Amino acid sequence: MEINKFEEMEVKEEIKKAIKKMGYEEATPIQAKAIPTVLEGKDFIGIAQTGTGKTCAFGIPVINKIDTFSDNVQALILCPTRELVIQTCEELVSLSHYTEGVKIVPIYGGQQIERQITALKRKPQIIIGTPGRIMDHMRRKTIKLNTIDMLVLDEADEMLNMGFREDLDVILANSDKERQTILFSATMSSAILNITKKYQKKDAVKLEIEHKSLTAPKIKQFMIRIQENKKLEVLTRIIDSEEIKLSLIFCNTKRKVDELVENLRFRGYQIEALHGDMRQSQRDTVMKKFRTNKLNILVATDVAARGIDVEDIEVVFNYDIPADEEYYVHRIGRTGRAGKEGKSISFVTPKEMYKARDIQRYTNATMDEYEIPSNKDVNDKKYIKLFSDAIKLFEENDLSEEIKIIEGYLENIEISVMDLASGLVKLALKDSITNLKDLVLKDEDFTRKDRGDSSRPDRTRLFMTIGKLDDLTRNTLKDYIIEETGIDRSDIHDAEVLDKFSFVTLSNEAAKVVLAKLNNTKYGERKLCIEESTKSSESRPKSNFRSNSGSGDRSNFRSNSGSGDRSNFRSSRRPGDRSNFRSKE
Repeated sequence: MEINKFEEMEVKEEIKKAIKKMGYEEATPIQAKAIPTVLEGKDFIGIAQTGTGKTCAFGIPVINKIDTFSDNVQALILCPTRELVIQTCEELVSLSHYTEGVKIVPIYGGQQIERQITALKRKPQIIIGTPGRIMDHMRRKTIKLNTIDMLVLDEADEMLNMGFREDLDVILANSDKERQTILFSATMSSAILNITKKYQKKDAVKLEIEHKSLTAPKIKQFMIRIQENKKLEVLTRIIDSEEIKLSLIFCNTKRKVDELVENLRFRGYQIEALHGDMRQSQRDTVMKKFRTNKLNILVATDVAARGIDVEDIEVVFNYDIPADEEYYVHRIGRTGRAGKEGKSISFVTPKEMYKARDIQRYTNATMDEYEIPSNKDVNDKKYIKLFSDAIKLFEENDLSEEIKIIEGYLENIEISVMDLASGLVKLALKDSITNLKDLVLKDEDFTRKDRGDSSRPDRTRLFMTIGKLDDLTRNTLKDYIIEETGIDRSDIHDAEVLDKFSFVTLSNEAAKVVLAKLNNTKYGERKLCIEESTKSSESRPKSNFRSNSGSGDRSNFRSNSGSGDRSNFRSSRRPGDRSNFRSKE
């Protein structure tokens, strides 16, 4: 029988405590099946989409089985991208929060390899990495896999799509043959089947989670196509006109959360922030106020919002579209609980339309266009509230003194009671009456190409002398630029990574910053040259650019998986065909 409650699973109490701190209570279907199976030591094949909780499905048993008194590498987790490596590392660090002695090291391209070598010298028990960079360390003999007990292939289909098959063969063939192998994939292709037959035990347990809509049917999903600088006004219009009692607003960054909270407080809303920079005691206080309706709006980041379980949240606002579809599912799942109906409203700028389309494909659901309340709708609600509050005040209090004051005042002036009341209403609402036009973008603003249109006058396309042979992907290139220059991710509209060079399309101002800060610097051991792209630069001979990312050839990699000697590695695929290993990451 499957165990769905983490509290009932046979894992260490320290891990249960960490899971509770992370806000998880009930296991997803794949977690309920995978965790007990992996804990038993069996090989496992999980076919499931992103968003089904795969990281905890292997992360919990990995942490549970680690011998913290050993300095050997006991678990290797392979991921296709830098982003997934970082995300997985963060999840495992959280799971091991109360387990002393667990050391985890992330290994990926784009980070200085010397820094990774230093981290590996600290004897981690768990390594999380991309295949290309793991191969680099195998070549340098800074990682040895003959001691690992568990090997996890996360998003195996994506690794194959990115061209890592040969790297996976070398890594798997040269790791301990008695290891436990756990594989997760969104699809069960013939290539994945080949890997499972070749590298997993015959009694491997397979589980396939059917991918349907991952969102609750009682949640009505809407989108508003809007300019970035109009979001605040639209948000306040909706809150005011719909008289929302309890709402949750998501932003992608802590800075954005703080800015939005400050702006809404200035407008008189009862509101608090919830993000990772807050102490646990502060977060507990905020959540207590939210649950007891002492505040009606909570603005949060994705990580901080984990564990929010409040039944009466009426609306979830995606003030920023999340970068990952899984986050969207988690976000809107905070409403429509306990059989109640809920609503999600996502603000979508032109350059985020492709994300909105990806989310709709992922959830098998449609975001309907949300009709923004008009000025009249919003103002009528404010008048009604003012009058209702006044009537309630009259019914519950003795206002005879105030009546005398008004009567005495009217004796000395030539206006009616109606004139005076009109003036008082105007005075009471003068700072809150809405009068803003053109909130929504026109259709033609969304018909142009959403990203990568370098022909637009507000964008610049740059040519860069680094590429796939430097362990770059589109995402790692973007991350590298952001980390080194401080520009915003939204300023990067497209990136194209070829073997020996790349192109990136940025806003004009961001392009100037990138040129000023990165041109003629070094990427690893390579000199990085950047220039504005022209037709001639896009057609220049590829032979002019060479990658030094590996700083040495891979001719020493020879596979000898069949013998006991692991000092050399040789590919069993085609003899002599891999005299130079290239990282395709």
